[in-house]
Amino acid sequence: MAGLMNELVSDVVENVLKEILKKTGGRTATKRQKRQARSATGRFKKATAKRAVKPAKKQVSRRRTAASRRRTR
Repeated sequence: MAGLMNELVSDVVENVLKEILKKTGGRTATKRQKRQARSATGRFKKATAKRAVKPAKKQVSRRRTAASRRRTR
């Protein structure tokens, strides 16, 4: 009787583990595709090269200019 219960419990645990492992694929949302541009002849156009990104401008203190705006001349 103990062997039968042991076998039953082990089968249930094994099946539950299989179900859990089956669902751990980690689905991600599908990405939208952009439509490809076509030329007048109906062929796909070649992708244009992207411009180089400019570095951000250095932030400058504006304390002096704010003070000068308040002053009346």
